[in-house]
Amino acid sequence: MKTTATSFVTGERVVVFVVVSRILLSLPLSLISHGFSLFLLSLSAFLVEIRVETSPFLLSHFSSRRGASSGILLGAVTLPSVMISKLVQLSRAISIHEAEQDELAHVTMQYWAASASCCAILIYLSVIMSQVRKDESLSSSSIWLTRVSLTGTVLYGVACFVSLSMISHTAVKLIRHLLCTFPSCASIGEALLVTSGLVLYFGDFLACTIAKIFEKLIPVDLVSISYGIKRTETGIIVQGLLLGLLLFPMVFRFVLHIYESSLRKRDARQRNCSDAAKSVLFFVSLLFFMVVAVPSWMQFVHDFNQHPFLWVLTFVFSEPLKRLSLCIYWILLIVVSVSRFYNISRSSKVERILLRKYYHLMAVLMFLPALVLQPKFLDLAFGAALAVFVALEIIRIWRIQPLGEPLHQFMNAFTDHRDSEHLIVSHFSLLLGCALPIWMSSGFNDRALSPFAGILSLGIGDTMASMVGHKYGVLRWSKTGKKTVEGTAAGITSMMAVCFVLVPILASMGYILSQGWWSLLVAVTATGMLEAYTAQLDNAFIPLVFYSLLCL
Repeated sequence: MKTTATSFVTGERVVVFVVVSRILLSLPLSLISHGFSLFLLSLSAFLVEIRVETSPFLLSHFSSRRGASSGILLGAVTLPSVMISKLVQLSRAISIHEAEQDELAHVTMQYWAASASCCAILIYLSVIMSQVRKDESLSSSSIWLTRVSLTGTVLYGVACFVSLSMISHTAVKLIRHLLCTFPSCASIGEALLVTSGLVLYFGDFLACTIAKIFEKLIPVDLVSISYGIKRTETGIIVQGLLLGLLLFPMVFRFVLHIYESSLRKRDARQRNCSDAAKSVLFFVSLLFFMVVAVPSWMQFVHDFNQHPFLWVLTFVFSEPLKRLSLCIYWILLIVVSVSRFYNISRSSKVERILLRKYYHLMAVLMFLPALVLQPKFLDLAFGAALAVFVALEIIRIWRIQPLGEPLHQFMNAFTDHRDSEHLIVSHFSLLLGCALPIWMSSGFNDRALSPFAGILSLGIGDTMASMVGHKYGVLRWSKTGKKTVEGTAAGITSMMAVCFVLVPILASMGYILSQGWWSLLVAVTATGMLEAYTAQLDNAFIPLVFYSLLCL
């Protein structure tokens, strides 16, 4: 397959390099080495992506989503870009004595962990490319790309810490397991982003656990300061709850195996337990694991003085009028909206792409008032909602009676080409897209709009771009794509308009407003152009890219 210079340049790649350049130009001198590593990572991911997309064999090697580009460049640089933007923000905080060096060291560790995870996957892809011989005839340019991308990626791997090799190895195994277990549910770039995020999240809690176990054996001054920073109770509970639910399928498989083995010993003809017995075993195991095992783990690691669920009740009822009223408002809005949208989807009066955007608008109505009035409670609510989503998805995938089949039929009413029967990701990506900027903005924040990155980009920009583009769009950005110039302009304009309204409101409430309108325009425009060009799951990437630019 012949490759030309013009085939290397796509809209998505141009936007990614604009974003990376904006970040690199904003770095202080103390972060130059981090910026150089991000540049190397971007270059390596660029070369690997080109090689993968010019090889039909390599694309067929993975069970990635049909019709989407590989997304390797975007997936590789997104999470490290978020971390390095946080480092820029923390550097400003330290200069005015608003943050401690321990917090900077913690985010630095997260940056290198995310970078090493992405680097390991790039090396894995490069090794696969170097082994392609008989499966396809390689042109001279393809051979050159393979060698250069492998060399560049290995050089970047040397730049990462050797101590993170185990984390990287885990990421490689995780991305292969994800794409094999849920075929056609994600592109390589989307799986790369998810795995690096999970490894970072798991690794942090695992490191805290190890440090706690060995704190009596290891002198205090030898324990990494990145695991000695002060963590909020809400963050600890959300992290423990989500990790517990992600680990529960393995626990349940083990429990189910033991139960079925005991059945076979009693009756050799009985191979598997009945559906009813499986359901009872599932719910009992889930209740015990989440109420006893996981809270005990959290109490041990982080020295909780009371059961985490009791702490949650105390927290909610510390301001009962505001927080319970907010809960009632959310429940009413969800019940009315979901029932209405479900009836519309069954009657097929509205196209599914527009129906899904109504959920984006619903997210704005739910989260925007809460973020302004009750940000700490919203942190906890996001974690609870995400935990419910994970539990329901496990029930749906395993068809646990009596909820599994009805839940599957209900969720299928809102799926599109990015979902499948194996795994439905759209509701996860929307919730996480709104939640992650808020979670990452906890602590020092001199950019008042950064917590609103997900709500603005998904609830306002993406929604208006889709609706206007679908109804009125004529000029398309590319011959094969569906995104239109009119839709992108509507998305960018609507985001800027909401920012003009939101900034005075935040200023009147005492928020720090130190971001210029020019830098805000650059962030909004880059985010809008990424939405126009990317073929990846925009709910996942757009909020993180927008957040990175808002932090600068």
